[in-house]
Amino acid sequence: MDSFLRCLPKVELHVHIEGTMEPDLLFKLAKRNNITLPFKDINELREIYANFNDLKSFLDVLEKECSVLITSEDFYDLAWAYFQRVAADNVRHCEVFVDIHAHINRGVPLKCQFDGLIRACQRATKEFNMTTALLLSFLRDESEQSALDILDKALEYREYFIGIGLESNEINNPPSKFIRLYKKAHELGLHCVAHAGEEGSASYIKEALDLLKVERIDHGIHCIDDPILLKQIAQSQIPLTMCPLSNLKLKVVKKIHDLPLKLLLENNIRVTINSDDPAYFDGYILANFYAIQEAFQLSIQDWIQLTQNAIYAAFISNERRQELLKELEDILKNHQ
Repeated sequence: MDSFLRCLPKVELHVHIEGTMEPDLLFKLAKRNNITLPFKDINELREIYANFNDLKSFLDVLEKECSVLITSEDFYDLAWAYFQRVAADNVRHCEVFVDIHAHINRGVPLKCQFDGLIRACQRATKEFNMTTALLLSFLRDESEQSALDILDKALEYREYFIGIGLESNEINNPPSKFIRLYKKAHELGLHCVAHAGEEGSASYIKEALDLLKVERIDHGIHCIDDPILLKQIAQSQIPLTMCPLSNLKLKVVKKIHDLPLKLLLENNIRVTINSDDPAYFDGYILANFYAIQEAFQLSIQDWIQLTQNAIYAAFISNERRQELLKELEDILKNHQ
């Protein structure tokens, strides 16, 4: 099964580019930009990574580390390292969150961010025939007005991104706080997704669907707490971007087997498997596949379904979708 999982054409729909910064790159960028980190070495850093208590403890570390991202070259190096890494896992398409809100708050110009990221995206397409897209991620613990202001500024670079997302601490920051932001995004023709139901309740998922009109729910595992909501998600074919190792590391679940994957599949939910912040959570997308397989002993048919779910959940042209489905078909022929 391991070789089959490795060969599957993968579509990653939930990954934060800042969360792909490996410790060696972190220290390299800190040195380049003359930044003193609050960690003495990589060993201390890995010890911190191994002991996150919850989402907030992770976000506190991530915020400190993002301080090393200053120039367009920094953003390029970060994204290119990620694309190289996941090309080895046979990722064929990825939609990457950029924490634009936090970078703007730090004073990093939009042009700087986009220049580096787009150059890496273009190289990934050229060298790996991998399609890529950027999603602008807004902080739910900041004001809606600040998000609207940043979105307005980002429109100068509209050709570089396909949609928006909502991230950071869910507690006391419901989706209903951002109705105007998402209304504006829809008017602009942007794709809309939102983190909901990771630490927040099922009601946050319902708000994201009903008030923000999102096309995908990131995480969303607490949908199982509301049978009516579960049925709504199944009927509307709203995809969920599950991140197993992230949920384990941040203690959303005690073990991978506690994730409601089987229940979601049985209820015809379009669930997908993703890495979230792989440098911090011990695994890129293939490692998440392996963790799921070890916990659930899924069948070949289950993996076909999960792969198809991701292909259909992606914001891609029908032509690209058919190409990816053909790649999956070819893999299946070779593994019969």
